[in-house]
Amino acid sequence: MTIRLALDALLRNRSRSLLTMLGVIIGVAAVIVTVAIDTGASTSVAQQISSLGSNMIIVLPGSVTAQGVRSGFGGSSTLTPNDGLAIAQLPGVAGVSPGVGMRVQAVSGQNNWQTSLAGVAPTYTFIRDWRVDEGVFFSQNDTLSASKVCVLGQTVVRNLFPDGASPIGKTVTMRGVPFTVIGTMSARGQSGLGQDQDDTIIVPYTSAMQRLTGQTTYVGMLMVSATDAQRIDSVQSEIVSLLEQRHRIVPPTQDDFSVRNLADIAAAASSAGAVMQLLLASVAAVSLVVGGIGIMNIMLVSVTERTREIGLRRSVGARASLILRQFLTESVVLSTVGGLIGILVGLVGTAMVAQIAKWPMTIPPQWILIAALFSLMVGVFFGYYPARKASHLNPIEALRFE
Repeated sequence: MTIRLALDALLRNRSRSLLTMLGVIIGVAAVIVTVAIDTGASTSVAQQISSLGSNMIIVLPGSVTAQGVRSGFGGSSTLTPNDGLAIAQLPGVAGVSPGVGMRVQAVSGQNNWQTSLAGVAPTYTFIRDWRVDEGVFFSQNDTLSASKVCVLGQTVVRNLFPDGASPIGKTVTMRGVPFTVIGTMSARGQSGLGQDQDDTIIVPYTSAMQRLTGQTTYVGMLMVSATDAQRIDSVQSEIVSLLEQRHRIVPPTQDDFSVRNLADIAAAASSAGAVMQLLLASVAAVSLVVGGIGIMNIMLVSVTERTREIGLRRSVGARASLILRQFLTESVVLSTVGGLIGILVGLVGTAMVAQIAKWPMTIPPQWILIAALFSLMVGVFFGYYPARKASHLNPIEALRFE
């Protein structure tokens, strides 16, 4: 009965009721979209980090001091393939690959394309969890003999062989050195930093060092795969100790290398995501508060407009608790209906954001329930004062009200 009376009262002023609910609608929709963005971003970051490799640890060149001059991190490498071989003997290490990188202009027939070249070991496909799409990956014998063979990413395939013909067996020339294509990698898309992972040519690291860079001693990085995620921290510590011993580094001398794992990257990404989520949640909270104030305002106006009605009902025996319950119900109905509409708007907004951002967005069901309950609480909190004011009106003075 009370709910029906509340609905009748609200439907008599449809436009005013809808405008009053607008703040709650925007607030709840903002909550839904905020949660969806956070979930989608977290999932996307996790997928991007997973695509970088299997339990991967990266060893990079550090800062080197020569004749009093200190280079920045990565300014000069002291990492060697033998460091990689030593790391491969550590317990908990599943695979190691040296890495040599550079930009090259690749030429095949009448077509050319500037791309990134990666000189790696045969273990690269395991470490990066990246399968060969066509042909084969180079072998350990190819690495030992510095063979002139290469494997192409899909972006390079499309640009060097636009006719759609298989590149297997074709020749790609880089820096005047001809390499025979023996395979192509499966498509991986963009990395978390927006880099096209398929825009690459992969060769044995020995071939890159001896035939392209002229640097036959040092490599640009070492990629290490731990046997499982639980051992990443211990393996990282063992790598640091081993390299300090091999490079004869003793405190307080600074390490000439830097060891990073994907958990560090994930933590940084999660921290940035938490800040963004807090910002969006603050906007949603402000919208809900504004919506609640709007409900309080319109309920106070409603109490003033219906003062004589309240006086009449009190004079024929209606208790104060019944008046309070009626106006509180109107407030709750306003906020709850606004919350339900806000949930629908949020779901539509989530679908639009997912389409634009290309994120796998999902909304945990508990958050939909939380949004609905929160909108109901807004109605109770901001509607109580007007309802209490209505219930405490003096019947005689209310009947005299003009």
